[in-house]
Amino acid sequence: MNNLINVAVLGSSGYVGTELVEILSKHKKVNINFLGSDTLKNKSITSIDNKKEFKSLPILKNNDSFDPLKSDYVFLALPHSISNRYVKKYFNKVKIIDLSADFRLDNQIIYEKFYGKKHECIELLSKFTYGLVELNKELISKSKNIAVPGCYPTSILLPLIPLIKNKLIETNNIIIDSKSGYSGAGKKFDLNNIKSEKDYNFYNYNTNDHRHISEIEQEINKHISNDTLNLSFNPHILPNFRGMISTIYCDLKKNTNTQSVLKVLDEFKKNNQFIDIIKGNERLDFFSVQNTNYCKIKIFNHHSDSKVIIVSAIDNLVKGAAGQAVQCLNIMEGFEETESLL
Repeated sequence: MNNLINVAVLGSSGYVGTELVEILSKHKKVNINFLGSDTLKNKSITSIDNKKEFKSLPILKNNDSFDPLKSDYVFLALPHSISNRYVKKYFNKVKIIDLSADFRLDNQIIYEKFYGKKHECIELLSKFTYGLVELNKELISKSKNIAVPGCYPTSILLPLIPLIKNKLIETNNIIIDSKSGYSGAGKKFDLNNIKSEKDYNFYNYNTNDHRHISEIEQEINKHISNDTLNLSFNPHILPNFRGMISTIYCDLKKNTNTQSVLKVLDEFKKNNQFIDIIKGNERLDFFSVQNTNYCKIKIFNHHSDSKVIIVSAIDNLVKGAAGQAVQCLNIMEGFEETESLL
């Protein structure tokens, strides 16, 4: 056991938390030495979901009873505005991988505007690296604290930023239509919104007012200089449990075509094991990404040669949360990036 790193998970009884514990329990170089939950204490995590494959694990304890000096890493699978309170207590005592939104945004005012809560430790915002692995790998490898990106931003930024960096698309009219399984809304989501005795339901919500807009805009703005960023974001909730597809409509820059877009994305795939570019008649759907850490991307021609349609699919609980968090851990520790994720 001496060659294993000790990790803790706080908030381990939520959808993301249990997903994280399952992935970590399969990790050959990890020992889970603490599991925290404020809703289920003194119980086994198998009581939450007996369909998941868990090794022998610690009994769930109150989050507050975690001792940071006994672990090498702590994963915070906690709600926004709660997570930063724990970071305030644990900073510099243990390496932190935070899956909430609390350290994704660089600007305190923007955070408090979108999340409606006061941040407890704004002085630590700059101490976290944005954990979008395929675009920040080098920074992650040198970091002690990671802010794991949101699920919608992950599905949107992974295909867009390589194209923006290569000046292939205009940024003044990006239209994003995203659809997510209901697990993205958390365990408190009322299933009566999407299921009845007669049928299933489906609806959009928080159009152009979703919290993740701030994160998407922040990260895109890091890669544009003189261009203007103007995007529309229309998210939807589906009656599926897991999965996310973002369809992105972009204007191509002059003298650019879909073949140029594909060339850049193919190169992006070569350097990143969890990026897959789907071509030909192969269908891109939820089944192809569920329970995987992949982001799969497919390009479609628009009826206008000056535009392109990009479809990006992930599992919102894995690549959009727990899987990406473990991917960050692997890079920070110099492990195989795919460890416990394939």
